Formats: sequence, structure tokens, C-alpha cells
Amino acid sequence: MKGRRAVVIGAGPVAARKVQSLHEAGARITVIAEEVRPVLEVAFQLPHVELVLSPYQKAYLVGATVVIAATNDRELNRRIFTDCQELETLCNVVDQPELCDFFVPAIVKRGDLQIAIGTDGHCPAYAGHLRNKLEAIITEAHGQFVSALEQARRRVIQIIENPDQRKAALGRLACDESFEYFVREGSERWHHYAQDLMADFMEHPL
Repeated sequence: MKGRRAVVIGAGPVAARKVQSLHEAGARITVIAEEVRPVLEVAFQLPHVELVLSPYQKAYLVGATVVIAATNDRELNRRIFTDCQELETLCNVVDQPELCDFFVPAIVKRGDLQIAIGTDGHCPAYAGHLRNKLEAIITEAHGQFVSALEQARRRVIQIIENPDQRKAALGRLACDESFEYFVREGSERWHHYAQDLMADFMEHPL
């Protein structure tokens, strides 16, 4: 969604959460609502977010990549979905899975590590429940480990030509034992650990 246009119709708490997610994805967002409660105004005061205080009109959808209908009016939500179908624009109607071209998963994000949990629209609340549980398990260290692995992976590709050896080396670097060493000893010592492991694979090929 980076740089692409998204339209959110509605300005309640659910719409605010959708805007936050789209903003994090780098979208250019237009929010359409007749009014915004003062307590929620700050949620829409973000870079690349335009708030338009107006009744819904189909013309607002033109040029959008995705549309999220998050109003309390089910008939209006259905009309928005129908307009999107005519414009061939992807639409998600909150809490009405039968009126969705796509579903928005619950996300656990730790740096470059992302875990998405979806229920195919059947029960977003359960996806949110599972996200909360995973957030207690997946720590910032897991995201930092991904960054360290990315550097090590480039080195493995550079020095190990055999595909089977390369796969085995990357498997060892990504295992629980390697992660525990990273957490216990820190990034700098882990990189030495990774270099020793690569050297071992070079000296003792499969």
C-alpha cells in the first residue's frame, strides 16, 4: 500500500484503527465522515491522512486501491460495497464478511518480523485475542534477530556455493539454539558465532 490511495468511510474507533494500520503501511488515506468526535480527532491527524467532513459520495472512491467501510449504517456500508464493485475497487466492510473482497489480519510486528493472524472474517475478535497472546511471546529480540539473520544470510550466500550446504547452514543459524545464544550473548558475539558456524560448514561439507 505504500504510496497508494486508501479511502476509509467512518470516523469511529474502528475507523481510527484502520487508518492507523493503513498509515503504518505507507498509504495515502482519505477519511470520509459527516462528523468526528473530539476525543478521536487526534487519530486522524497523521501525515498523508486527509479528513473530509462530508456525507458519503461515490466520487470519493475514484482512484482508490482499497476502501474500508466502517460506518454504523449497514445499508450505507452495503451501498459502499456495491459502488466499489462497480468501480472494481477492493472493499472491506467491517463486521460484514459477506461484503469483503479481502480481510485485514491481526498483526504482531517486531521490527522486520511480522506475524498475521486471520479467521477468514469469521471472528476478528478471536484473531485479536491470539495476537495479544503472541505479543507476550514474540519479543523485540525476535525482530532484532531477524535483522542479524539477514546480514548472516547475505554472507552465507556469498561464501557457500552448494545449495544443500547453504540450506543447512541457514537452518542452523535460524534455530532456537542460535536465537538463545543471540539473546544471551548479544548481537556482536552472535555474529562471531555465525562466522564460526559458516567456517565449520566450509571445512566439513555435507
